[in-house]
Amino acid sequence: MELKNLANLFEYAKTAEKRTLVAVNAVDVHSLEAIAEAVRLGMVSAVVTGNPEQIRSQCKKLRIDEQFLRIVPAETEEEAARLGTQLVKETPGSILMKGLISSDKFMRAILNKEVALVPKGGVLSHVSVIDNPNYHKLLIVSDVAIIPYPTVVQKIAMTQYLKQMALNLGISRPKIALIAPTEQVLPSLVSCTDAVEVMKAAENGQFDPAIVFGPMALDVAIDPESAKIKNITSEVAGDADCLLFPNIDAGNVFYKTNTKLCGADQAAVVMGAAVPVVLSSRGDSIQTKLNSIVLAALLSK
Repeated sequence: MELKNLANLFEYAKTAEKRTLVAVNAVDVHSLEAIAEAVRLGMVSAVVTGNPEQIRSQCKKLRIDEQFLRIVPAETEEEAARLGTQLVKETPGSILMKGLISSDKFMRAILNKEVALVPKGGVLSHVSVIDNPNYHKLLIVSDVAIIPYPTVVQKIAMTQYLKQMALNLGISRPKIALIAPTEQVLPSLVSCTDAVEVMKAAENGQFDPAIVFGPMALDVAIDPESAKIKNITSEVAGDADCLLFPNIDAGNVFYKTNTKLCGADQAAVVMGAAVPVVLSSRGDSIQTKLNSIVLAALLSK
């Protein structure tokens, strides 16, 4: 069954087993409200690291029964992150979530070699699922939050994550566009030359059963009329499921344009670690955090 929109994410996720959510320093209202709703829906059980007094105070404000979660005391953000990563490592079928903690401290804890959540030489990448009312299906995009200027090796890993996410959402032959300003291979544009290298991996069957094409301008990837005018005949043209952006500049602007100007709904996880990771921004809505928790629960093994 292919997931058509994020409104159906919760029904789709009911096919997955209940998971354990470990939220690092979730002492803020938005995180706790999203966690409480995920628990109420039966998607997860919850463990929260952080200051117990702050957590209980926020639960009281929200009229949430604190008994719905297990509180693991931590005095600092660093301790909360350390305890959280240890817990997910020890708990089968768990997912990790960023609460009110700086991203650099959170990521440092995930990358800690002693915890070993990331395999040696592994690549972490942020993958977003965007439900834009102006597009005919979901868009899966990367990377908008973690890798500033990915290498070809990283782009190959990121393409694999896009494929994996699409397959998990029921898309049997994901169409992946390697985004650049143009379909021409211009030596002066890294986005174009890198796309050629990623295409070599695609031609060797590395991303099967996905269909990969690039370099490809954004309009050609998502607009059939633009593809027709430019005479681009790839199956990906005008019907992309996934967009691989050349760098965080392009990806982040696309993401925020969708959410702030287009009214798009979204969910996102970090892939490449031993467990799915919810890396929510402080500016993300409660619904976005909840969507991301449910998506992570769906991906968890």
